[in-house]
Amino acid sequence: MIIRTAAHARAGLIGNPSDGYFGKTISVIVRNFTARVTIYESPRLEIKLSQQDHSSFGGVRQLVEDVNLNGYYGGVRLIKATIKKFSDYCERKGIELADRQFTIAYETDVPRQLGLGGSSGIITASLRGLMAFYGIDDIPKDVQPSLILSVETDELGIPAGLQDRVIQVYEGVVYMDFRRELMESEGRGDYEEIDPVLLPPLFIAYRTGLSEGSEVFHTDIRHRFDE
Repeated sequence: MIIRTAAHARAGLIGNPSDGYFGKTISVIVRNFTARVTIYESPRLEIKLSQQDHSSFGGVRQLVEDVNLNGYYGGVRLIKATIKKFSDYCERKGIELADRQFTIAYETDVPRQLGLGGSSGIITASLRGLMAFYGIDDIPKDVQPSLILSVETDELGIPAGLQDRVIQVYEGVVYMDFRRELMESEGRGDYEEIDPVLLPPLFIAYRTGLSEGSEVFHTDIRHRFDE
């Protein structure tokens, strides 16, 4: 059986990026762009490389452009870290995983380095694929965003907040309250789904030529906030 899962891009409507600083935000899902994952049983566990992970180039300039857009590691490290954190979570919760191996592949058309949740989309789609493959449906919805966040923050050391992961798990439109006492006691915020009909028509404009990794901007914000 072939399992296909997906997660869409997102946009912060109000309060972005207060999710990492005990603030409040409203975020919306953007179905125009999607990260997709395919997973199926195989003799060995294998992660297929996507276009973002290729290592053959037409020249130095093409390599430099690829690194500027996709970094040095592409999406494979995201999937590796997702599999590890998923396994850690199941072991911690006493969930036994069947002795089955799989092949997992991903593709994404989410524009890179524009704050649309490209990396978290790959992780969210991968987590959904792993849950479906192993028949696990008891990871609470409000816990999944924190698990997805830990893939980047704990395993890969990438600065990030919960907002992207919450809206990609819940989809639609979500109001999020990341008040300090709840974040520090439970590691999550308070999430309320909003009827998308209440919103006016929305448009997203972006320029890929001005893009940069979110960690470039967010790292300095975190340092100043901690100070």
